[in-house]
Amino acid sequence: MTRPTPRSTESGLPVDPVLGPEALAGWNPAEKLGAPGSYPFTRGVYPTMYTGRPWTMRQYAGFGTAAESNARYRQLIEHGTHGLSVAFDLPTQMGHDSDADLASGEVGRVGVAVDSVEDMKVLFDGIPLGEVSTSMTINAPAALLLLLYQLVAEEQGVAAEHLTGTIQNDVLKEYVARGTYIFPPKPSLRLTADIFQYCRREVPRWNTISISGYHMAEAGASPVQEIAFTLANGIEYVRTAVAAGMDVDDFAPRLSFFFVSRTTLLEEVAKFRAARRIWARVMKEDFGARNPKSQMLRFHTQTAGVQLTAQQPEVNLARVTVQGLAAVLGGTQSLHTNSFDEAIALPTAKAARLALRTQQVLAYETDVTATVDPFAGSYVMESLTDDVEAAVLELMDEVEGRGGAVAAIEQGFQKAEIERNAYRIARETEAGERVVVGVNRFRIEEEEPYEPLRVDPTIEARQRERLERLRAERDRAAVESALTALRKAAAGTTENVLAPMKEALRARATVGEVCEALREVWGSHVPTEAF
Repeated sequence: MTRPTPRSTESGLPVDPVLGPEALAGWNPAEKLGAPGSYPFTRGVYPTMYTGRPWTMRQYAGFGTAAESNARYRQLIEHGTHGLSVAFDLPTQMGHDSDADLASGEVGRVGVAVDSVEDMKVLFDGIPLGEVSTSMTINAPAALLLLLYQLVAEEQGVAAEHLTGTIQNDVLKEYVARGTYIFPPKPSLRLTADIFQYCRREVPRWNTISISGYHMAEAGASPVQEIAFTLANGIEYVRTAVAAGMDVDDFAPRLSFFFVSRTTLLEEVAKFRAARRIWARVMKEDFGARNPKSQMLRFHTQTAGVQLTAQQPEVNLARVTVQGLAAVLGGTQSLHTNSFDEAIALPTAKAARLALRTQQVLAYETDVTATVDPFAGSYVMESLTDDVEAAVLELMDEVEGRGGAVAAIEQGFQKAEIERNAYRIARETEAGERVVVGVNRFRIEEEEPYEPLRVDPTIEARQRERLERLRAERDRAAVESALTALRKAAAGTTENVLAPMKEALRARATVGEVCEALREVWGSHVPTEAF
């Protein structure tokens, strides 16, 4: 009998088509697995996982004005969303106000425009911030958006210790894959450490960072690259906080991660299991973390936007279902399922509702929540988890050999590796070696018409008017005084910059003005080209 031809994973790891007990010869379940909720957390970070209640269902949304996004959030809550996830427009992500020259044509396009606390008030109008969990996809200006959220909560009468949610706050991956950075790496890391300290004191239930592999994957990283570079960045953040005088167990329990989930289900599940095991050992053995919560890799997952197609977009519903299933089988803590029309435009309300319904079908109509880590002990899953782990550790060692994540970023290493992998994927797709349904196989002659969501072109003008009115009505002297105090704190080395930053925002300084004050002290990042 002829054996099937072996295939390779997305990361290039061989997969034997027929595996048996020999695949796990000498394999120690106690060392590799442990019990669910116990070190090294291969089987999940909680003992019961979804058998008691499902993962948090988030839907990433934000477009146009704060009022429009607020209406979408209310719809999602009505349809059963457990947590909100905010998308910001590019000017906000880059620390520019909507009336800045560089913001022209981008206001409200890929997310909501937030220029000041007044916009944040509208964004969460009628939404009780003490009862919802909010994730904000914001990085370089993450401190500002967290403080704006806290200020709005104060005006609602909600104490900061009751706020729950996450700021992405992972600027290192911006230098690698995404590009929405503002300041150079070193002051950016200082700002991250200041956020850790501030939240421990002021907002103790907030997740201070979501260390992200998702955007690297969207840029073309393989699963192994995604995990290796993300965990290397995580190590850099932990080192920065420890160097700032924090005990690892004081901040590590609030660290979280953010990964992609692709259609290659088996490798994705193995990837999540390997990531948990590696991080547990790094935190325990390298950083001496004693609190089990410091050793847990808790993560949010988003299905793979890069795998969605504009051709036959309804097929994306099937892709997202498989991707969501992979995330659940891999033990995610929260999940966003992409809408089927996102390869065309911002999702319509109906498409966003269908994406949420996909999660609800997985949670309530299947039996995947009946038992913890259903793949545990599987020949293919355990051997693949080991293979992914070994490949990730090898790549992490290479980053460490270059001086760590920041030094490797400055050398252009991660960016070059991801670009090489992206080029490989593109060539395989063009050659037909990698099948993309509806694109290079199973095409149709004529696509059905589809009406996408369109952003109101008057948004930019209206945001400019709001800014003009804000600047006319605020106490200009109070704003200038607060910005001066912020510059002084940033120029020093010991003062936490979030306290003066919060007072500047309270005085109605804008996001752009606060970021410009920091640019004057810290400068702006100029990228190193990949070698």
